[in-house]
Amino acid sequence: MKLRPQPVDAVSDLAELQNRLGYRFRDESLLRLALTHPSIAHEQNQPTPHNQRLEFLGDAVLGLVLSDELYAKFPAADEGLLTKSRAKLVNSSSLAAHGRALGLGAHLVLSRGEENTGGRERPSSLTDAFESLLGALFLDGGLVVAREFILQEFTDDFTDLAGAAGIENPKGELQELLQARSPVAPGYELISAVGPDHDRQFICAVYHGGVELARGAGKSKRAAESDAALTALKLLRGQANGR
Repeated sequence: MKLRPQPVDAVSDLAELQNRLGYRFRDESLLRLALTHPSIAHEQNQPTPHNQRLEFLGDAVLGLVLSDELYAKFPAADEGLLTKSRAKLVNSSSLAAHGRALGLGAHLVLSRGEENTGGRERPSSLTDAFESLLGALFLDGGLVVAREFILQEFTDDFTDLAGAAGIENPKGELQELLQARSPVAPGYELISAVGPDHDRQFICAVYHGGVELARGAGKSKRAAESDAALTALKLLRGQANGR
């Protein structure tokens, strides 16, 4: 039977994790703390630092950065729509998915009981670790570093939230707008795909009648096409309104 590694081994390769994050901590103890599950304190039955305080801080930083970005991206959205959009971005399943994609589970420091009951893949543990990581980034690098990381993580989520701004299907709406003027449908072209496999950035352009209308970016070809269509829609509607 293959033995599971002890929890302390989970942080033995923080260099690899930091490479994945795209950030090198000046104070690596903050990263270790962000990965330390509260079960450690319960198991040792004595005061032991864990990630709950960092989680509290990271939650606040995440809320600030996403609120600011939503306010800027969707100027026509009212308070209720902005609140719903933020809630969609920060729900537990969304944050757990971000933690899972970063591979945080493999680096968590857990009690033996938590380890044996699947704690590394528990959504609540991944959510807490992701928010704790944001708190650690804020303390180590400041708001600029934390903001850059958050916006990079949520790029595709903002594209998917185009519906919150009244555009549920950017590609479909662009096609409908253009075909009201011409029978020619818009076309999309992949311009570039750069970066490592776990953090690839795609750039796509949308054309109509041989003319490039706009470009968009995303972590998948689909997301980049949707972003290009959304940008083209904004440009065309702005022109129609005389802006």
